[in-house]
Amino acid sequence: MKTPKIQHNSEASEYFFDEGCFINEWWNRSEDEALSIARARVAPSETTHWHCLKNSVERYVILSGEGLVEIGELAPTLVKPGDVVVIPADVRQRIHNNGTEDLVFLALCTPRFQPENYVDLERELAEPS
Repeated sequence: MKTPKIQHNSEASEYFFDEGCFINEWWNRSEDEALSIARARVAPSETTHWHCLKNSVERYVILSGEGLVEIGELAPTLVKPGDVVVIPADVRQRIHNNGTEDLVFLALCTPRFQPENYVDLERELAEPS
């Protein structure tokens, strides 16, 4: 990008994603293929589906709440505000909110998130061959 830009976002843009969390895409533009930024919110006691992203590295930046994140074959790990979780492309992941308040984090994808690169591993396993 060669032109400065300020992106204003609204809480009204938040939507429920089938994965099991609420998403508010703060930045995801075709003119900036390098990065997308979304705010994710997982309600208490909820767990997202096992999923992976093809062709994108994802980073979670935990803003509030706490949870247990699972990546690949790593043991579930407690995360809390200030923690950064790095998830390589094509590696399975999910996160569980084990707290009493919403778990809120930024999901930063490089290159940017594209819906066709999202793979719901639970749905994939449940479908008959």
